[in-house]
Amino acid sequence: MAIDLDVLTMRVPPQDNPECEFFWQSGADGKLRFKHCGDCGYFSHPPTPRCPKCLSVNMEPKVVSGKGTILTFTVNVQQWVPGQEPYIIAIATMDEQPDLRLTALLVGVPLDIAPADLIGTRVETRFLARDDIFYPTFVPEGAPA
Repeated sequence: MAIDLDVLTMRVPPQDNPECEFFWQSGADGKLRFKHCGDCGYFSHPPTPRCPKCLSVNMEPKVVSGKGTILTFTVNVQQWVPGQEPYIIAIATMDEQPDLRLTALLVGVPLDIAPADLIGTRVETRFLARDDIFYPTFVPEGAPA
């Protein structure tokens, strides 16, 4: 059974920002991308025009595996939109770099999961397309498509 990625009643689209446009469009081909320094190899997220490590301007989007490990999470029960069901927001450390982290919805796990059972869980990124924006979403690694 496929996992429903579209658990939010409403999504506020990201602000127009040429520096970040690649990030919101990269999921069109199912690939997650982060800015990567061509000089020192450091990944930067959120996207930056200069490398935070070596200050190079040689920053280009680069495909990553989309796999990571849950570092922390929260269950949002506040109904910012009437009728919105609770959902999980997680921060995952991405495999490519220990300090490369992404915050996204986590779907495919029960909302009452114990923190000890979720922290450290392996996840992969899937994309939800809405209004020509591709939102990265985490699912447990190996979850059905």
